[in-house]
Amino acid sequence: MECKPDVLAVLPAYCPTPDGMAIDAKGNLIVACPNFVDQSQPACLIKIDKKTLKVERWVTVPPLKETGVACPMGIAFGPDGDLYVCDNQGWKGTPQGQFKGRVLRLRIRDGRAAVTVVAEGMEHPNGVRVRDGFIYVTQSLMSKVKHADGYMVSAVYRFKLDDVGVKVNNTLSDPNILASFTTENRFCPYGVDGLVFDSKGNLFVGNFGDGKLHKITFDAAGNVRSNTVVAETDFDRALDPKKPGFLERATRAKMRTIDGICVDGEDNIYVADFSNNAIARVTPAGVISVLWQNGDTDGRDGGLDQPGEPILWNGRLVVSNFDAVYGPDNPDKVNTKNDQPATLSVLPLR
Repeated sequence: MECKPDVLAVLPAYCPTPDGMAIDAKGNLIVACPNFVDQSQPACLIKIDKKTLKVERWVTVPPLKETGVACPMGIAFGPDGDLYVCDNQGWKGTPQGQFKGRVLRLRIRDGRAAVTVVAEGMEHPNGVRVRDGFIYVTQSLMSKVKHADGYMVSAVYRFKLDDVGVKVNNTLSDPNILASFTTENRFCPYGVDGLVFDSKGNLFVGNFGDGKLHKITFDAAGNVRSNTVVAETDFDRALDPKKPGFLERATRAKMRTIDGICVDGEDNIYVADFSNNAIARVTPAGVISVLWQNGDTDGRDGGLDQPGEPILWNGRLVVSNFDAVYGPDNPDKVNTKNDQPATLSVLPLR
């Protein structure tokens, strides 16, 4: 069975940049819209009805006063129905947003969100998961940390569900850091991004730039027992994206980059290969396969248009098409431009 994608939804103009996704208690799909390609559109969360697939604005995410915008990326529901959100103020690299990232708790009632700031001062909060009373957050960039070999350092943080106003210092001395990572790809110095727990409680974390999938195991007290690479791209990270023939070689690689990830009931992990316009699958044994890959597209035929995050929903794999990184500064990406309207793709699973 070919895993050719179809269009799940063509998104309204108020969601030009879809990213993180989660499923609510009624089975509806919630999508975060940071709207980086057009921040005149207030960042919001949209809801897609489980039965009708109707798309509606669920709530506008309250902006940060200092920047005037919100930047919701990763999202995850807690056990009480509150939604935890990575407000990645630093994503666009503006001076105003530097070290202003937050982890938010949104209590949403009647289309309005009451906000609690769980953590603040983060450089680049990206992905989030909730498990057993804790919030796990990836921070993809930590520019304050100077690695001896010049590599980018990133980390997974762990906060308590009831934490409020935690000040993050963006160095490795932060007591909230669960594990740190280095990205050796000098042409794509972007660290850990997607994360997910398997059925056994192991935490899997994707290193975006290196195309490495890490597995973190825990002891009985919840401390890290091990942090190992269980799957890794076959891409040659020494290749220069500005050299002729780069994309021809790069797009032959499996799982070149790892953005969002999710897991199925058999502990297979699905990976959004952002740079290659592809979806990969990693088995529990660490075997990588590419479920679907396509060239540059506008997404209107269901094609992957810079996939940001996958999620299993109603027995199929839904993918958000981020479609916001392109141009001469990003020659390593298959994507060449932003296309509107934005779309969500859906793939059958084989």
